[in-house]
Amino acid sequence: MKRNVVAGLGLISLTMGFVACSKSNTVPEITGAKDSVVKAGVEFNAMEGIAATDKEDGDITSKVIIDSTPSLKFNNGKVVIENAGNYELTYSVTDKDGNTVEAYSTLTVSKKTGDAVVYHTFDFAKEQKVDAKGWTAKVANADNAKGSLSKGAYVFEIKNPGNGDGEIQLVKSGVALKAADYKVKVWAKSTKETYAHVIARDEKASGWATFGGVFNAKIGTEVSPIELNFTGAKNGKAELMINLGKITPNPDNPSDTTPENFTVTIDKIEIYEISGEETKKTLFKNDFSSAAADSVVVQAGDKAEGKAVIDNNAAVVQISKYPTDGGVWSIKADVVLAKTKIENGKKYYYSLKAKSDNAQSGEGLVESASKYDACRVNFSGINLKAGEETVISGTFTADKDVDDPVFRFQIGNPSDGVTSNTIVIDDVEFGLLEGDKEVSKTIYSFAPYGRNTENGTKSGYAWETFNGTDEDNDRGVGTIWSENGKMYYRIDQGGITDWHNKLIYGYGQNPFTLESDSYYTVVIKAKASKNVSCGFFLNPLGGWDPRIAERIDFTTEEQTFEFTTKDTFVTDMNFEMLFQFGSEQTANLGEVTIEISDMQIYQMKTM
Repeated sequence: MKRNVVAGLGLISLTMGFVACSKSNTVPEITGAKDSVVKAGVEFNAMEGIAATDKEDGDITSKVIIDSTPSLKFNNGKVVIENAGNYELTYSVTDKDGNTVEAYSTLTVSKKTGDAVVYHTFDFAKEQKVDAKGWTAKVANADNAKGSLSKGAYVFEIKNPGNGDGEIQLVKSGVALKAADYKVKVWAKSTKETYAHVIARDEKASGWATFGGVFNAKIGTEVSPIELNFTGAKNGKAELMINLGKITPNPDNPSDTTPENFTVTIDKIEIYEISGEETKKTLFKNDFSSAAADSVVVQAGDKAEGKAVIDNNAAVVQISKYPTDGGVWSIKADVVLAKTKIENGKKYYYSLKAKSDNAQSGEGLVESASKYDACRVNFSGINLKAGEETVISGTFTADKDVDDPVFRFQIGNPSDGVTSNTIVIDDVEFGLLEGDKEVSKTIYSFAPYGRNTENGTKSGYAWETFNGTDEDNDRGVGTIWSENGKMYYRIDQGGITDWHNKLIYGYGQNPFTLESDSYYTVVIKAKASKNVSCGFFLNPLGGWDPRIAERIDFTTEEQTFEFTTKDTFVTDMNFEMLFQFGSEQTANLGEVTIEISDMQIYQMKTM
């Protein structure tokens, strides 16, 4: 039986197989086969941890035969290998009745190296300069409240809200406007439910005048956006005000009002400027009323099983089995955009309806049917709720030509306890967006790290976060800071998809460079406020080819995690380190903070 190798968060799955199963005798079992790494010239015991048992024959470990590709000569299961490389090991055993079972593993033999030396120590005690980006806290009575930059956010500690909404404010003056539409999103949460006004005041008006405002907006205990929409004026100038003082929406119900002794945290403020107009030119439509069977195609790998059919004027994706290992990429359902081509530099839109029997998260992609991510023009997350119809839509500007485009669902990860699923897809539309409409977005975040901060060009400060909502996905909000010699990454809203909450070290203008002809070991000492998992990747900039791809399970107890590269580089290379969070479990956690107390990278130069 062939070996099935599945990459999922860096894990390798070993597929067990058997042949010649007899009805009168049970099949034996081999346990303990696992991937291993050993240095060249060091003895490796291939039988360590291996056991073979049979219900009728008992312990038959002594009968295990080991084969290798490339070939190795074992002596009592032991071997010394001088040539570095990967060796595929096959363990086989046959019981007295002729039943045979096999197990598989990979042995990675690394080159001989010198001793490990510290290559880089991450200093979390560096002095931080936090840029408020023009936002100022204004408090009428300092005894009542305090607003300050703290823990990667703008934080208001409010004892008493005073007598009016304007007594506690976060303000940005001198915001230049033009004749365009504007949207302001304030991502905030509070320890007690409270109210806010968000106002765009016209600074050029002779008296009190506004471009618009949203009033009596609720701030809940979980982070969410308050949204203000208004239209600007040519050569206009606005003062944006977030008022957190005393607000009583209904004077007839004075108990429904701003509380006392609470804290408001503002993670980020987003401002959109929308100008011009555009029209849709439909290139493709399919309601599946007369669709061919190949208009939706399912690919299922990593031992998953699924198919697509056209039924009742809709495309139906039937997943009968999810992968035992692997990831979101293990099941692909392609809506074929037949007779359509995508051109570099043009702007496109898509829309379709999807309804899932069980909750299903994953990725929604526009890419080549044959070239996959090598020819991808759009990447977004999807989140289908059980039994609810969801409209999946978006826009993108293509950065390459695609001759065989599909809208691709990558949906290999099931919800908890789900083993099968059915997703109905209908009303697919794809087309060009023509016109001069432009949308620009400015994100004001309050972390001391990131490429857009004053620390962004300094070596050692090359940390940043990526949030799913930064690119207008439904979920994903977080921030980063350091304190008392430790790094903190707080996820205020967990994303469903595994890249909607990312902590990153190294980026384009400040990459993390690793030298050639060396192996590297990353050692991380960390814990979290709640048990949470992530993928950890050491990936070269400019593509996706992780040299470390592992899973980290953080707990409330501090642990030390250690990961080593398995190959060397011909030249010095620039890398990014990624902690990628996001799953249904992460989304259900609420606020969770990861605390990294120590982190080092060791280098082992080859000899």
